[in-house]
Amino acid sequence: MNAPTSPLPPRVGVGLKPQHYVPALEAVSASTPLSGGCPVWFEVHPQNYFGAGGPPHRWLSAFATKVPLSFHSVGLSLGSADGVNFQELEALAALCESHAPAMVSDHLSWSGSGSNRYPDLLPVPYTREALDHFAAQVDRVQDRLGRTILIENPSRYLAFAEDEMTEAEFLHALCARAGCGLLLDINNIEVSASNLGLDAEAMVDAIDPAPVGEVHLAGHASEDHAHGPLLIDDHGSPVSDATWRLFERFVQRAGARPTLIEWDTDVPAFDVLLAEAAKADAIMQATATVPEPTHALA
Repeated sequence: MNAPTSPLPPRVGVGLKPQHYVPALEAVSASTPLSGGCPVWFEVHPQNYFGAGGPPHRWLSAFATKVPLSFHSVGLSLGSADGVNFQELEALAALCESHAPAMVSDHLSWSGSGSNRYPDLLPVPYTREALDHFAAQVDRVQDRLGRTILIENPSRYLAFAEDEMTEAEFLHALCARAGCGLLLDINNIEVSASNLGLDAEAMVDAIDPAPVGEVHLAGHASEDHAHGPLLIDDHGSPVSDATWRLFERFVQRAGARPTLIEWDTDVPAFDVLLAEAAKADAIMQATATVPEPTHALA
């Protein structure tokens, strides 16, 4: 299975938002740093570009000629009982053919049942049956796209009573079974660990760096409840101190990886994203060891 483009560079990127098109394109066109530095790559949600042409596609094409792009899908619903959403998959395949992203990813989740579609990324149980089903759906996607994809670890608010393995065990088994890579979201680990009473450092340490092809860093909200705080993965604030520490812990062991500053709600000025990106880049430059061989993203 051969990818049409090279993987992402092991530096920092940011999520590309319409309100940042102009300053972002100016930055990458001039190749000069703005406040906090210039991103080396951008990530987009491909579902925002499923329309037939128009300004969104012209902007996307403009960026694709300047820097690598990562397509972070939110709609394949790989964990649904009916399997992958083929309408979404065909639209994603067409977008990949027209814009040739360096990377494609989706989530360890499901978002539909029958004809119903849900505006959320719902968790799957960590069982052998779920693993078999999910791996088969990843195979379908990779066969259609002609490339390896990455699967992102979820943010969890409840655990399934019938779980038969840990999150890391499930993810490693999925990568081995389907030949996919892993998108490691460090913020999701903090959210899940806090909500489920787990050890975040142990969760990070349990991740084999070999299949990790991309890392996400984001902020979250916190709600106070009688039983304690509930962390909400809303991508609407700066990266937390705890997530920064977990990121540094992972990088010290794994080496520099393509790392995204993910900010999807209450989107700030572009300079704010650049400052977060510069912080992530500084951590990688200061603490990263020589990277271990990564999972073959071919």
